[in-house]
Amino acid sequence: MSHSFLSVSPEEYARAVKLSGEVLEQARSTLRMNLRFLDGALNRLRTCTHPQIVFATDGQILHYEPFSLLKRYRREPDAVTRDYLHVLLHCLLRHTFLHDAPERSLWDLSCDIAVESVISGLGLEAVTAQRQNKQKTVIEDLRRQLKFLTAEKLYRHFQEQPPKLLNDLKVLFRADDHGLWYQESGFDPTAAGGRGQAEREWAELSRYVQADMEIFSRCRGEQAGGLMQNLAAVNRERYDYTSFLRKFASRGEVMKLDLDEFDYIFYTYGLKLYGNIPLIEPLEYKDVRQIRELVIAIDTSGSVKGDLVQAFVQKTYNILKEAENFASRINLHIIQCDQQIWEDAKITTREEFDRYLETMTLKGFGGTDFRPVFSHVQELLRKQEFTNLKGMIYFTDGLGIYPEQKPDFDTAFVFLDEDYRDLNVPPWAMKLVLRPEEI
Repeated sequence: MSHSFLSVSPEEYARAVKLSGEVLEQARSTLRMNLRFLDGALNRLRTCTHPQIVFATDGQILHYEPFSLLKRYRREPDAVTRDYLHVLLHCLLRHTFLHDAPERSLWDLSCDIAVESVISGLGLEAVTAQRQNKQKTVIEDLRRQLKFLTAEKLYRHFQEQPPKLLNDLKVLFRADDHGLWYQESGFDPTAAGGRGQAEREWAELSRYVQADMEIFSRCRGEQAGGLMQNLAAVNRERYDYTSFLRKFASRGEVMKLDLDEFDYIFYTYGLKLYGNIPLIEPLEYKDVRQIRELVIAIDTSGSVKGDLVQAFVQKTYNILKEAENFASRINLHIIQCDQQIWEDAKITTREEFDRYLETMTLKGFGGTDFRPVFSHVQELLRKQEFTNLKGMIYFTDGLGIYPEQKPDFDTAFVFLDEDYRDLNVPPWAMKLVLRPEEI
């Protein structure tokens, strides 16, 4: 319990509660005036004084200790507004609801850096604080390495390269306590719907803010870029790549026992009645969906990392080689392209795919133009290289020239969320965004 709470009279404490409430209301009004798209979020987060919690939220209530807040306000008034926005962004970006981060200290730091970089990027004088200048060098260095700073990207980065001055960085970027994030029921388990309901409401608010931000970003330009990137990352729909790849399968019969259609009752009855003669033989064919004809195009421009390209091809093969997916004979073309076609490897068997992976060498590393691949596949269709092409999967960072016309086959662009931005992908194309760990 705070020393200030123990050493004051009830009247003094009541006055501190009243004044601190006014300070937070002023901060809320400042944010509402400067960032109108946060109006719904500001209304969602309730506030409540607490003698033991300096400044923290569980996603339902913002708890604060009144004397600490007033001391903070006297020292640096705008810092309270910044701290309020800091907590609000944690909720909008759903940092508050992740419970399975194996290294909490790194996750907490990643979340704090992400929201502080967003706040600084907004360029609002009303949320300027002393810590902002001290953070600048760290944020600029991380942006050079990672481009956009989201909590997930920062967390992966820190797992691979743990910061040397971890405790110093924590102090530099911390604005609130994250202890309540990890309490399964939240601090207020009696609240209607609990944390699950709160998470759903923040998810809805986050999508609403993102939609509103699209108008805001056109007004403020690059200043809104960090927030837009974080909102897009957290609101992006996630798909299972294995299920997605099966969209390109076609139905056919294979020589295989179809146990789903096999009637054991008549079979065993025949064996019992006649000794060794079953009444119904098991079906020798099974109707399955398999990938028989497919094009995999890989962007080998200089902006795409070679190790991720190879990992993507390997991941695709691991899915295809499953018995249910890989036909005995397949017509698969793996095309490497940047501004031009560098290689078109035709693969017809699993053994050929194995050899291709063993000897795979990337070629290109220039600019990016998607049109040569589409023209090449259209020419293959004209020459009847395919009889029933189900489509093409194009692995890329998306920074290239797209065809204007829809091709005669389905197309899916696969992006990696480390580099993905909401690009102008043609409406006729499917879009899939994967995390690095998914490939």
